[in-house]
Amino acid sequence: MSDARQAVGTARSRIDRELSPSGRARDVAGTLAAYRTRSAAARGSLAYRADIAYGPHPAERLHHFPPRRAGAPLVVFVHGGHWQESSKEDACFAAPALVGAGAGYVALGYGLAPERRPAELSASVRLGLAWVREHADELGGRPDAVFAAGSSAGAHLVAMAAGGPDGLPLAGLFLLSGLYDLEPVVGSYVNDALGLTAGQARAQSPLFRAPPRGGRVLLARGEHETDEYARQQDAFAAMLRGAVGRAGDGAGGHDGREPSGGGPAGTGGQGSAMAGSAGAGGREPSGGGPAGTGDRSGRGSPGDGSPTAGPATDGMAMGGLALDELVVMGRDHFDLPFDLGDPTTVLGRAVLDRLGLAH
Repeated sequence: MSDARQAVGTARSRIDRELSPSGRARDVAGTLAAYRTRSAAARGSLAYRADIAYGPHPAERLHHFPPRRAGAPLVVFVHGGHWQESSKEDACFAAPALVGAGAGYVALGYGLAPERRPAELSASVRLGLAWVREHADELGGRPDAVFAAGSSAGAHLVAMAAGGPDGLPLAGLFLLSGLYDLEPVVGSYVNDALGLTAGQARAQSPLFRAPPRGGRVLLARGEHETDEYARQQDAFAAMLRGAVGRAGDGAGGHDGREPSGGGPAGTGGQGSAMAGSAGAGGREPSGGGPAGTGDRSGRGSPGDGSPTAGPATDGMAMGGLALDELVVMGRDHFDLPFDLGDPTTVLGRAVLDRLGLAH
């Protein structure tokens, strides 16, 4: 093998590893099985409407779990799976906690690659979120209280729907373990099903688009992620912080350049706020005061009182955009979504606070 071919093979192996979050997870098979069993239990225990069409494509369907009171916030969850695995059937697991807290819940389906192209998936998720906003009253919510959550590929698709020149104005985004720059994907095994060109990857990268319109953005990832997933959260957070700062200075827009400090694929960046020592499974210790505990806003408090998690900025700019970041200790790429709506966890408390449902 020539030196050049060997170098290409080495680079491919490295980015393949970096885009394989299972390499850092503790029990992938068990977690994926729990998605299915908990989602089935949610559908068996809660009232819900199945397979509501939000668009003409057969994949454009959603499951709706209504809130217990009208006018509640609605959380739309977009599943992950590298754009080619999983479905809304496995994305109902968070419904019991969120409905119990007072929200409505929607599990959004959008189809999978290779049958559908990445741009089609992005368009479907945007269409679905727009449909929920337009029908929020009949879904038991309000148009101004629609929140979108996504994990992994789902976080990417939500960020695409909310950003760019035609971004949907949503009340807030909860983006978990997302990929926001798809350029590294082109040279990886993930692209075998996606078929992205370099130009298409850049066009489908939230990092190189205008930031979301309004609302609060919560970026979160687990402690046990690959360096590339950590880098991507850091880079997207840096872009959003820059957009908020420019808006606060009277300048707007995003020039499409990756912020400095993001680093090349596979390297760690800077700028993530740590969620303290939340304990196994991302749960906060009961009581107040010890190192690593958090308040209801999702801020962690080490022993010296300085913040270790929470807002990267509390400023309201870009039509109301504000950014919060979390790195949740004891969690990985796959089990972090279980914390949505769980008030005993750092992430769950932060989500409920932003929904106005913290107690």
